[in-house]
Amino acid sequence: MINKLVEKIKKTNAPIVVGLDPMLNYIPEHIQKAAFAEYGETLEGAAEAIWQYNKGIVDATYDLIPAVKPQIAMYEQFGIEGLKAFKKTVDYCKSKDLVVIGDVKRGDIGSTSAAYAVGHLGSVQVGSKSYVPFDEDFATVNPYFGSDGVKPFMEVCKEHKKGLFILVKTSNPSSGEFQDQLVDGRPLYELVGEKVAQWGEELMGDDYSYIGAVVGATYPEMGKVLRKVMPKSFILVPGYGAQGGKGADLVHFFNEDGLGAIVNSSRGIIAAYKQEKYASFGAENYADASRQAVLDMIADIDGALKNR
Repeated sequence: MINKLVEKIKKTNAPIVVGLDPMLNYIPEHIQKAAFAEYGETLEGAAEAIWQYNKGIVDATYDLIPAVKPQIAMYEQFGIEGLKAFKKTVDYCKSKDLVVIGDVKRGDIGSTSAAYAVGHLGSVQVGSKSYVPFDEDFATVNPYFGSDGVKPFMEVCKEHKKGLFILVKTSNPSSGEFQDQLVDGRPLYELVGEKVAQWGEELMGDDYSYIGAVVGATYPEMGKVLRKVMPKSFILVPGYGAQGGKGADLVHFFNEDGLGAIVNSSRGIIAAYKQEKYASFGAENYADASRQAVLDMIADIDGALKNR
């Protein structure tokens, strides 16, 4: 799957991923009204609104981008109905030939880790039949359990040609409480990065590994170090836009070939119509605002890479 992601980035010239992280207050009133008219102000109604909102954004942007990243918590908050919307979103994105990164941040050990991996990236056996539950192409994984937590995911990835993005240095302000702690004089995130590179050697694509890393855009200098530590790992970079990251901050995350990183923007794209810059589109044309935000993000990153 890493080969497909690289291929689509080259084709679109857009090393970006749209984070499909819907909140009800992002969803225009006309979509909510239609969903509630059909299903009432219920969890099912909320899930329908989310699904229709996502579909509009995907329809407006799929030709510009290589990948999407739905964050499962935004769906889980609406219970089983929300998870149904998550699955519909994954399937619809795949029907548009988009690479789907399931932002699930799972992490456990043994059979529990294997069950998470099977649910999101693999297939489950039911009697004589085999089913693919959620079927994302990549999943985000928390490495706090060490190899015991990651290896079961790697086994499923090997079997199904899927991939992982391991949390290495996250974009949130308090990430340093643990991730920046020194171990034998080196920050913990650097040691985790080295481990990601080792795991990655076991699952190589043509040029990059199936095992990537998550490194926040809000820490560009750390990204510079980690790029060297993990030369064959794709880096998923959250924190662009709404969290303060800009194209000029991102150049160190990329290799000299212009590849090696994919930058996420969530509310900066999906709720673009709420920003002053795109307010002229209006809520009715929220998806067109999202498309323009994607075009602007592509231009920002492309310009930064050309001027580095």
